[in-house]
Amino acid sequence: QVQVVESGGGSVRAGGSLRLSCAVSGVASSTYCMGWFRQVPGKERDGVAAIDIDDKTNYENSVKGRFTISRDNAKNTLYLEMNSLKPEDTAMYYCAAVPREECPILFRLLVLPQWYKYWGQGTQVTVSS
Repeated sequence: QVQVVESGGGSVRAGGSLRLSCAVSGVASSTYCMGWFRQVPGKERDGVAAIDIDDKTNYENSVKGRFTISRDNAKNTLYLEMNSLKPEDTAMYYCAAVPREECPILFRLLVLPQWYKYWGQGTQVTVSS
């Protein structure tokens, strides 16, 4: 059974940094495309960053240059390093995974939540001004 568990959220001031972690169990995460998503109440869940099985990465425009997605396959863990945080980054952040055979052929689609099969419960990030 695949499980995905996020951690590392918290409250920071604008300009601060946080690192989110996503622990994957039940499968080898190296064979999965993975992504980070965020959602605020009343809005749809949006893609933040994604990484494929070849470690190719893709980012939503508003986080480019500030956020970095990475993975440690030995630890079966996905990360999201978030720097220069802004109040508009405040959201519940989710980690998700999809097996390689179900990853979209078009890489740019990997940031879309509809491709993902396994989801965590989320970790809250709050950025104050």
